[in-house]
Amino acid sequence: MKTIEITEIGNPADVLTLKETPTPTVKPGEVRVEVLATPIHPSNLLSIAGQYGEKPELHSVPGVEGVGRVVELGEGVTHLEPGQNVLLAGGMGTWRDEMVGPADGFIPLPPGDVEQLSMVALNPVTAHLLLTKFRTLKPGDWIIQSAANSAVGELIIQLAAQRGIKTVNIVRRESLVPALKALGADIVLVDQDDLAERVKEATGGAPIVYGIDCVGDETFVRILDVLAFGGTLTTYGALSMRSPALNLGAAIFKEISIHGFWSAKWFETASPAERQDVFGTLIPMVANGKLKTKIDSRFPLEEIDQAVARAAEAGRDGKVLLVPN
Repeated sequence: MKTIEITEIGNPADVLTLKETPTPTVKPGEVRVEVLATPIHPSNLLSIAGQYGEKPELHSVPGVEGVGRVVELGEGVTHLEPGQNVLLAGGMGTWRDEMVGPADGFIPLPPGDVEQLSMVALNPVTAHLLLTKFRTLKPGDWIIQSAANSAVGELIIQLAAQRGIKTVNIVRRESLVPALKALGADIVLVDQDDLAERVKEATGGAPIVYGIDCVGDETFVRILDVLAFGGTLTTYGALSMRSPALNLGAAIFKEISIHGFWSAKWFETASPAERQDVFGTLIPMVANGKLKTKIDSRFPLEEIDQAVARAAEAGRDGKVLLVPN
């Protein structure tokens, strides 16, 4: 069995190694699964570098999601079949070519694009929860988000458009506008000091009831300024690596509710029924092509240093996948 392991905290291209270990025996109630596709996320790279919410254990295997194919059943397993594709979710360490674990930890998948389904457990879940957990939104409501060209941002655009929710999408480059419009974005604006005035002009003065930010710094403050009285702002990242100088006046006198969101904690605290409800909503959408994530490139495990280097590049266009088999 081949696995990618963290040898120390540091630059992912330098501290990840490919290791071969004896293939474990399948015990009763377990299954063996060959990994078909597993994505590399920015959170993976930040965690390996020691710059995320929790530092990883040394010699652990990174990766929190993917798709695999069942190749062997342990005694007593009846709900899965050899050759069946399953979702790898729950932080099991998916950067490997195969895994053995309790059968109940693998979710059966319908027919669909394996690579798209390999990314359903993190970004689509994050996008869905950002649109449903912190503010009740109805068709016609206006929301605003930063980093709209990110994987989560593009999924928010798609989900919002399907629900009739209007989106103002903030980006850093004018060249990103056409692609986001094609996804269903209503308005796309470049982040600048006069953002509030340009949002008001573009929306005809419509109230912006909800904001989503993953940049921090001045972008967070601008989105806060844009929100209407009684609005809600959720932050789920800090791409700028800088905290905002919070405009307390805007927060107080407009009674803005501010929330933080970390998807890893949701997976820890959500009930089985809650997880089933979310996956039951999203998996069919991804399987039938109604929800898509762009893919930049694919690498075998043997090229892990090149894969994480590419995943860290600012110019890439979509997700980097590991395709062990």
